[in-house]
Amino acid sequence: MAKKLFESIKENYKMAEEMKVDLELDLKGLLCPLPMVKVSQNIKNIPVGGIIKAVATDIGSLADIPSWAKGTGNEVLKTERVDKEIIFYIKRIK
Repeated sequence: MAKKLFESIKENYKMAEEMKVDLELDLKGLLCPLPMVKVSQNIKNIPVGGIIKAVATDIGSLADIPSWAKGTGNEVLKTERVDKEIIFYIKRIK
């Protein structure tokens, strides 16, 4: 069991290391719905297939950003929680 968990963590770390981030957004301290609004405004600034790394602290962004992505046809590749920060990797699909 511990070995499977370790392998999963290792794979997630490798995936994050291999992702080429096109734009990083510091959304810390912004309250709902501003983190989602900022991602929505900035997705246009990266190429199709590009990735935004967005770092937020508002717990509401855990629902807002994935919901926005699904509704707009974009994709949340990964979500991480590190202490009070929520890190999203969002891929522009269209």
